Order: sequence, then C-alpha cells, then structure tokens
Amino acid sequence: MNSKIENIRIHCFDYARDRIIGDSQIASSRVWIGALEIFDGDGLSGLGFFQSLTAPLPNASFIRQLLEASGIQGMVNQAPESLIHQVTRPRGGNIQSLPYHLDQAIDQALWDLVAKRAELPLYQLLGGTESKVKAYGSGVCFHLSDEQVFDFYSDAIKHNFSGYKVKVGHQDISRDIGRLKQIVEIVGQDKLIMVDANEAWSPKEAIAKIKQFEGAGIPIYWVEDPILRTDIAGLKEVKQALTNTHLNAGEYLNLAGKKSLVDNDAADVINIHGDFSSALRIGWLCAEKGMPIALGNTPMEMGVHIASALPEVLYTEHSMLNWDYIVDSPFNINQGYIELPSQAGHGLTLSKDAIAELKPSVS
Repeated sequence: MNSKIENIRIHCFDYARDRIIGDSQIASSRVWIGALEIFDGDGLSGLGFFQSLTAPLPNASFIRQLLEASGIQGMVNQAPESLIHQVTRPRGGNIQSLPYHLDQAIDQALWDLVAKRAELPLYQLLGGTESKVKAYGSGVCFHLSDEQVFDFYSDAIKHNFSGYKVKVGHQDISRDIGRLKQIVEIVGQDKLIMVDANEAWSPKEAIAKIKQFEGAGIPIYWVEDPILRTDIAGLKEVKQALTNTHLNAGEYLNLAGKKSLVDNDAADVINIHGDFSSALRIGWLCAEKGMPIALGNTPMEMGVHIASALPEVLYTEHSMLNWDYIVDSPFNINQGYIELPSQAGHGLTLSKDAIAELKPSVS
C-alpha cells in the first residue's frame, strides 16, 4: 500500500474500576484511559492507548492540542512504515516525553497500522512465531482487604497461571508476610511467587525483607523494583546478595536507563512495557547478553506481541483489569497462556457499545 497517513482520532474514557488497584505508593479506583487512532488513505486504522493512574485525563480536544504542539501533524502525509523505523536526533528541549504515555500510544497505533497494511498479525510482523505466550497472574492488590484478595485470587486460579505476583512494601513486614501466605494458600505451593515493592525500600531493607519472606517459608522467584530505579550501585548490591531470588528492574526507566541496567549487570530480569520500537531495541541488547525479559502490564495485554517476538521473554503480566471493557474482543487466556489473535494488526478494536454507554470525549 502506498497511501499516507491522513488523520487521527482521540477518545478519552472515564469509568469505575472493578476493584481498587495500587501498590505501596499509589491507589486507583477509576479507569482513565485514552484511545488514539491513526488513519491512512485506504481507510485502515491503527489503535494505541494512553492513560493516567492518579488523576483524570484532560478532554480529547486538549490531548489533540498537546499532540499538535509536539509536532504530530508532521505525521500526516507520511508513510507509517517510515515512521516506525525513524531515528531522530533529539537535542536540548527536544529531549522530553509526552504526558500520559502518549508516545507509546502513537508507537502502538503505528505498528498496528503497519501490520494491517502488511496483512500480518503484529507478532509475525515483529518476527515472532509463537501464537501464545506464558503469563503470570497479578492482583495489583496492595490496597485490597483480605476478603477481596481471597475473592480475586480464587477467581484467578481458573486460568491456571504458573506464577502470581503480589504487591508488597508495607511498613509492617508482618502484613506483607500474612498477605503472601494467604495467596500461597489460595494458588498452591507449586506456583511461583513474585513480589513487587515499587521502590519502597533501601538496598539493605530489600535484602532483609526478602530474607524474612524466605525465613517465613515463602520462596520468592523475583523481586521487582525493590529500590530507587536510578540506584544502579544499590541494585547491584541487592542482586549480589540474593542467592535464590531474581532481581527484576527497569519498569520505570526509559530505553537509556534499561541499557544502563544491562551494561552494568544490575538486574537479573529486565522489565519492559508497551513501546514496541523501544522493546525491539532493548530486546536486541538482552539477547546479546542472554538476559531474561519480563513484559509488564500493557493496555489490554497487547504486549503479548512483543513477548512472542523477543526470545528472552520469560513471562508477560496479566492483571485481569477491566480496561479491556472498551475493546470488542480481549485476548483469551488458556491454561496460563495468553493466545494471540490471528487477524492482521494487534487484534484490538474499540467497542462501539462501550463508546455509546460511556460517552467518552472525542476529538
């Protein structure tokens, strides 16, 4: 296809979550998610998602103004294939990211559109061959009561995940240990348990906490982001002190930050998210060193396409969030694996019924 990009459309949604999600630092009770569509001259479209966790999104017209101020109009009359491979040369004030993960939304929409134009499922366009990827269940459950945790994980085990992640980082270690024991009892002792502290600890605290979990009879497969993201020396200290637990880091870092983790051997597992272009780059670096990758939460789990394409990916996260309410056909989970769609693109389309019911702002 030779048609160029013609226009974009933006939806901004606001609706209640089916549970409070959060970690040791934040809590969220509403879904503030936006959808960005990029259209070419043949009527094909690519879809990407942006979001806010802590405050409502602005309306769609304001988001459009942000994008126009950042130069998105320069995409019009361009071939999307050229944009996904474009290497820019940022200098000074150009070194900045758009708010609300809008950069990722543009990237996702472009890759979706290019895959549709190539008439390939996105994972195949990315070089993947696996039509399903291993997932772990994640409750994002720090603020839930014991009763709510019981209900969530009792339902989650129907998917037969081989691993489950638990939010930790409470000031009272006995609360974390009690939560972990509760979840192990629900999911079974044969399942892997991961913990995510969301930077709650210092290096020495992180080492002590993990050893306390182990001393309480709870083996930890990996600890995610135990300390400040930029403390490379501290991450190396934690990594070297933990003999049975892997260190997972990189969720909050950009591509340069993730590269620093790889170069300094400061993590056992590199955590990546929903930016396809950056994922391919860090995937190459990890493959060169044989360093494992974990896919964190991505909108509607679209990161499964990356997980299929990168050989070092161990797991992709599935938090069973109701943000997939706004799409027609969420990805299916079967015996602990997320199944990839067979249609061209990433396989997600906005639900007309959800748009009619939720009445998002549109621009």
